[in-house]
Amino acid sequence: MSTGTPSVVTLGETMALVRTTEIGSLRHASQLALGIGGAESNVAIGMQRLGVRSSWLGRVGDDPLGERVIRELRAEGVDVRGIVDAGAPTGLMVKERPSAASTAVHYYRAGSAGSRLDAGDLPDDWVERAGLLHVTGITALISASARAALEAAVDRAKAAGVTVSFDVNYRSALAGATTAGPLLRSIAERADLVFGGAEELALLFPGADAETAAHSLLAAGVRQVVCKLGADGARVFLADGEVEASGFVIEPVDTVGAGDAFVAGYLSALLGGLAVPDALVRANACGAMACLTPGDWEAAPSLRDVERFLGFGADPVQR
Repeated sequence: MSTGTPSVVTLGETMALVRTTEIGSLRHASQLALGIGGAESNVAIGMQRLGVRSSWLGRVGDDPLGERVIRELRAEGVDVRGIVDAGAPTGLMVKERPSAASTAVHYYRAGSAGSRLDAGDLPDDWVERAGLLHVTGITALISASARAALEAAVDRAKAAGVTVSFDVNYRSALAGATTAGPLLRSIAERADLVFGGAEELALLFPGADAETAAHSLLAAGVRQVVCKLGADGARVFLADGEVEASGFVIEPVDTVGAGDAFVAGYLSALLGGLAVPDALVRANACGAMACLTPGDWEAAPSLRDVERFLGFGADPVQR
């Protein structure tokens, strides 16, 4: 486990997660499993497991679910800056598997403690002492105060010369495309690294395809634009060219959280000094491995897990 000043800081809402333990509609489920999940904390856990000291900031309710969020993150070694908000409940998401090939997620986050995050919650020097700030479009859209907190963090990072990573992570339930596009684009253009699926990148520049959008972001000053292609792998757009890597053939059990594991893999590799092609291989491996068991982050791998997955001379049988 890594120690010392966090290399990566991130902020956003982490919710309690309830999921069905069997395939079928939620209306007929007889058993449920309780956990936690949130894009930013998923990345923090993923990077912590990959040897990068990480810190997460967010609000939770003064309730057992909020206690669960804080406990789980601390148990993973993440530096937790949890703010207990007695005036609002911890948000909840419910996940079901209507069929073996599909997953549906239902959110109950309106008025939640996490949505009440604001710029005043950011500790002094928390951003400035980090090596990298990671934020997502979810925080930008859950509320005006949460967006103000994100923008304040980005402002402080830019002023201090801290690298800014932004995952578009668009959620249509939070805002329509015409509203979300300009807001997310304004953040993306200020970032050093931008992650997004092909449709998410296109959302930032209406009428453009993902490649055109990526080059527009590069022209705005972004250093790397990483286009996540799911099972097909990923593609990185750079000022001097492109790098592409194929995905891994697996039998997915739960794809929710795979994108966060991908981001954790990529960022950890870059912070560890790996070249972009090698960072993409690690990212694709982490994304694939996250799909192999249920849960948002539980299957996030360690470096040893990644090496075993990639077959670096390891015995495939764990003894």
